[in-house]
Amino acid sequence: MNTFLKRVLILLSVVALGLFLYSVFVENIFAPRLSPEDTVEFKLNDLELEVFYNRPYKKGREIFGALVPFNQVWRTGANEATTFETNQDLEINGMPLAPGKYTLWTVPKDSTWTVIFNSKQYKWGVNAEMQPMWDPNYDVITTNVPVQKLDNDVEQFTIAFDNSTDNLFLTMAWDDVKIALPLK
Repeated sequence: MNTFLKRVLILLSVVALGLFLYSVFVENIFAPRLSPEDTVEFKLNDLELEVFYNRPYKKGREIFGALVPFNQVWRTGANEATTFETNQDLEINGMPLAPGKYTLWTVPKDSTWTVIFNSKQYKWGVNAEMQPMWDPNYDVITTNVPVQKLDNDVEQFTIAFDNSTDNLFLTMAWDDVKIALPLK
């Protein structure tokens, strides 16, 4: 093997070792995420809905009004911005939502939550100052949903579709709080 190829192989080996060590000790990409990703889907006839989000745990913390402040826009989960996708027209609290992919933001309050469907796609949920990356100029729907207090705590933030009563709802639950947004 000539000298040039040996040097290239040594350089590539050093770079690969450096990237591996960085990923293990700095980013720790092999460790499980503190707020794991999840995707929830709903399919009925030709309708297909999908929500991608990250699921933080309560871990004994006070959630609403503390970790997630009241009256402030929340990325609705952790890490990446939560997304909602539909392949058909929907009606959300009487307002039309066209087929497409949206980011989903919420404003938790004591007795109601504001749910926001935003047409802009964001790579992450918050900026370096931990402020939501949400831009209100791209809001498509903003609606209020009443809070339901739960008897038992939900340890891990959960988004689901509920069609158990022949009425479709997008539900979000965490701690002792649940909301159910009607979808038609």
